[in-house]
Amino acid sequence: MAKPKTFKPKARRPRGFEDRASDALRAERALVHAASAVYERWGFEPLETPAFEYADALGKFLPDAERPNEGVFALQDDDEQWMALRYDLTAPLARFVAENFQDLAKPFRRYQFGEVWRNEKPGPGRFRQFVQCDADSVGAPGPAADAEMIALACEVMGAAGLTEGEYVVRVNDRRLLDGVLESLGAADETSRLRVLRAIDKLDRLGREGVEQLLGAGREDESGDFTEGAGLDGDGIRTVMGFLDAASAEGSRGDVVARLRSAVGEGRGEAGIAALEEIDAILSALGVSENAAIFDPSVVRGLGYYTGPVFETELLAVPTYPDGSPMQFGSVASGGRYDDLVARFTGQAVPATGFSFGVSRFAAALAALDRLGAAEPDPLVVVIAADKDRMADYFAMAAELRAAGLRAEAFVGGGNMGKQLKYADRRGARFAVIEGSDERERGEVAIKDLELGAEIAAEVSDHDAWREQRQQFTALRGELASAIRRRLSGD
Repeated sequence: MAKPKTFKPKARRPRGFEDRASDALRAERALVHAASAVYERWGFEPLETPAFEYADALGKFLPDAERPNEGVFALQDDDEQWMALRYDLTAPLARFVAENFQDLAKPFRRYQFGEVWRNEKPGPGRFRQFVQCDADSVGAPGPAADAEMIALACEVMGAAGLTEGEYVVRVNDRRLLDGVLESLGAADETSRLRVLRAIDKLDRLGREGVEQLLGAGREDESGDFTEGAGLDGDGIRTVMGFLDAASAEGSRGDVVARLRSAVGEGRGEAGIAALEEIDAILSALGVSENAAIFDPSVVRGLGYYTGPVFETELLAVPTYPDGSPMQFGSVASGGRYDDLVARFTGQAVPATGFSFGVSRFAAALAALDRLGAAEPDPLVVVIAADKDRMADYFAMAAELRAAGLRAEAFVGGGNMGKQLKYADRRGARFAVIEGSDERERGEVAIKDLELGAEIAAEVSDHDAWREQRQQFTALRGELASAIRRRLSGD
């Protein structure tokens, strides 16, 4: 009778998820640490919300009855309520503020970093799980809070290792375009969204493509047709003139002056006033005209933002090994969203925030050789020369750790040669050996593996090899101090 086959699952990652190795994790943690230090200096408090939220708390990402996983990863609780992994960190913040509204000092200033999950089609650089890092101010109604977020974004860029000229924060106010559309008689929601979508494609389609989408529509290379906003020739020229207001030379104040004549009255006037105040505060904070500019083509989040919006664009261009440029574009963004908490409370609660994707930003910084992970402390591996003396080897490793060194006692199998090969593969700096001979003399042998690798690359004569200082001895009681002396160059 044939023996039944044992099921062996295939080792494979779920599509759209990634394994992050030590180098990437250390770089990401260094970036989060640098950003968190900025947030702390500016008086923001850390907050951690759960990975799961009730699905109806996620706003526009709420699954419907027929498609409970649309956009999010959702499941039903034992009381048949839908829960979903958080899509971002902002919706959980809105829920937290609404739930604790009476007990919070307002503005409530918080920062948070953590994993978010999106049930969307994955693609190059687009994952279903990634880390976000946010700072938000909830309960601050005026443009001063938006200016603070923009200045905060600039300081985070500097803390991440970027210098002026290697990034720019592009700022707009969504109410400016609303004023333009009001003046054209095209302020209904359908026209407004189509105009916003057209403007958002300026970088990709250029002026001609945007003009087509502002008018009758556009057919792409595949033959697909996108219906346009339906503006006439004068309306298209008005919108394009609005976008051109930032293209001429001049300061933030010059851009505001050019925009003023284009936006008309009503909501547009409120947007102009907000930019004027933002400009004054940024100037007072020392944020230069190069670091933060006003750009009316910045749209952001179509139906989400309600006032000032901004994107942080990477100007420094890293390259692949073949010299071709890497395209990162926007690495951080933010803006004002005054309607999100109102979903829970029924009353408007002003809010503004700033967010970046940690993995994407860290990858850009690594490609530019900017803020990287601090190298881990040198590792010491205590070799298990005699298997019946494991307690002694663990004691050595503990002594080294107590002295501030990074150390482990080898717990795998194999002879000394295999253990030394393990230490090499781990990138260990030292291997400590105490066999019976060393123990009788009250000594330990210490192999400097880093020096050994250098010698192997440079020395071919065996006698010369033996004369090098790759291996040295120390009294057992002076193990930690001997390693410290070697690390200091003595």
